[in-house]
Amino acid sequence: MPVTSRRSAFRLAFAQGVPLAALALAALLPAAQALAQSAVWPTKPVKIVVTFPPGGAPDTLARILADKWGQSLGQTFTVDNKPGAGGNIGADFVAKSTGDGTTLVIGTVGTHAINPALYAVMPYNHVKDFTPVSFLASTPNLLVVNNKVPATNVKELIELARKQPLNFGSSGSGTSIHLSGELFNTMAGVKMQHIPYKGRAQAVPDLLGGRIEMIFDNMPSALPLVKAGEVRAIGVTSAARSPAAPNIPTIAEQGLPGFEATSWFALLAPAGLPRDVQLRISAETARVLALPDVKEKLTTLGLDPSPGTPEALAALIQVETVKWAKVVKESGAKPD
Repeated sequence: MPVTSRRSAFRLAFAQGVPLAALALAALLPAAQALAQSAVWPTKPVKIVVTFPPGGAPDTLARILADKWGQSLGQTFTVDNKPGAGGNIGADFVAKSTGDGTTLVIGTVGTHAINPALYAVMPYNHVKDFTPVSFLASTPNLLVVNNKVPATNVKELIELARKQPLNFGSSGSGTSIHLSGELFNTMAGVKMQHIPYKGRAQAVPDLLGGRIEMIFDNMPSALPLVKAGEVRAIGVTSAARSPAAPNIPTIAEQGLPGFEATSWFALLAPAGLPRDVQLRISAETARVLALPDVKEKLTTLGLDPSPGTPEALAALIQVETVKWAKVVKESGAKPD
């Protein structure tokens, strides 16, 4: 079953009456006005919560924001990694924090779109308990296998999976890394076993050691391993090849047409964040992501930085929630 891309999600939201493109283009004007008029943020040290361990794309984005904001805003910014339960632990911590701008979270497609369908009981409401601030970036996942796996492409991997048991790891149940594997199972007609870890830092050693055969990892995390020859790339999960690795074919073009699953990351605050603070943080986020050195670093890692308005982020979360609920239902995915 095809999974709608982020761009398709935006088009769908537009068709439903939400002018996302216009909102994104208009983001800088009101946000810049708030930046010029407001001195309410930051007035205290700010904590950016990452719902996964260090090393992945959410952590990279958080540390870039913390570093650049710390250099320019005269306040202390720290990154606090709170992994567990597919990101729910860290997201719940922020949901129950004060909405004054001192606690932010790097939300993911898992914490703010997939998990509400995957978990029977959620500790937070992914819409009501948060204030959307800005979309940050998106990235395809990259299917990589241990070098001992005798498969060099999707067709060979499917044939192997039909002959013998194969395991795929993830950074936690409910992540796009997990659901990419479940979607692969559904579309390829195979039953690879999901092995969840408490973050990719725990999964990668088992991948390299051969205890799991593969992982659908975020591009920024997986590509360095591919370039170093430590794992073999099979395909990217996006509809088109990634500019960061144009020589790696998509999974869709290798016999699974319509296969598409991307990860996205966004900045959110607890509910109740004042509007002027919301716009101030949104403007500062857009400023950082537009810096040439930041854009170059993120693009090299396979991330597509694209900040937008809080309204555009809210609309995207609604569309993505519907999309991934369908994937969870059709795949039968369960939290491990």
